[in-house]
Amino acid sequence: MKKVFKVIGYVLVGILAVAAAGVIYMQYAFPNVDAAPAITINKTPALIERGEYLANHVAVCIDCHSNRDFSRFSGPIIPGTEGRGGDRFDHSMGFPGVFYARNITPDKETGIGAWTDGEVYRAITAGVNKDGAPLFPVMPYKSFSQMAEQDVYAIIAYLRTLHPIKNEIPASDADFPMNLILRTMPSTPKNTMNPVLDDQLSKGKYLVTIASCNDCHTPAEKGTPIEGKQLAGGFEFKLPNGTLRSANITPDKETGIGSWTENAFVSRFKQHLEPEMANQKIGPNDFNTIMPWRMYAGMTEEDLRAIYQYLRTVEPKKNKVERFTPAPVQAKL
Repeated sequence: MKKVFKVIGYVLVGILAVAAAGVIYMQYAFPNVDAAPAITINKTPALIERGEYLANHVAVCIDCHSNRDFSRFSGPIIPGTEGRGGDRFDHSMGFPGVFYARNITPDKETGIGAWTDGEVYRAITAGVNKDGAPLFPVMPYKSFSQMAEQDVYAIIAYLRTLHPIKNEIPASDADFPMNLILRTMPSTPKNTMNPVLDDQLSKGKYLVTIASCNDCHTPAEKGTPIEGKQLAGGFEFKLPNGTLRSANITPDKETGIGSWTENAFVSRFKQHLEPEMANQKIGPNDFNTIMPWRMYAGMTEEDLRAIYQYLRTVEPKKNKVERFTPAPVQAKL
């Protein structure tokens, strides 16, 4: 009997040794990304203007990396917080750990002021920080990796113009085994990052990609997009007052946007530039949305029309979405 226990002990030790070796390998072999490129971006006024447009109205980097006022509809950015970071994504929202949006202002101590242009470029397109540590993909670097190189340069040029804000952000903390899985996610883009945008459809597809529309408008199970449901809506966001779900933006006529005209689509965005929409006050138990309507409303009509035309070409998905389910009212004691 002692011999049996001894054999079992040897087996357990062996398993633990293999597991330990695997963990060590994951820690040192990943993320498997190239070194940050040695680039210095020529920050021309035209490039900065393009970057401001992309960061605020298409890729909406400023959305997650600022503070938003959710006492107003759609949570507009609080002036003066642009780029300071601090948004928290945790277990209450379904995340496997606690993650924070970083400070992306040019502050040298707490922001990206001490980062090279190449290090910022690598973070945006490959998903690792200055030290090569992985970023959780709530930062949509897989989408940004398909961005035109010049557009990435433009965003970096614009970020360098933000007012430096000293704001120390806590370190993110992924749960096990996500802390190991996370290390395998970043990768260096293999394409040329110079997409051909020679017509309205290709431009629309590009804008939908770098705006990461798929991330929010495709339903998921256990963090994995459901196959065959691309852009069909239903992705859940856990909010204090209930569960919010994204809309179906496929051209299905019953449950999506198939019955929308192009003008109606554009107007749906542009109405959020009107003062009564932009300043609409919301109570703590009223319906609200994390969709940054006011930011997307700043897109040009040309770009919005290109997005509409592209969305008309995707496969219609019949998926009726209950947009919001209020949290149960707790009885008072």
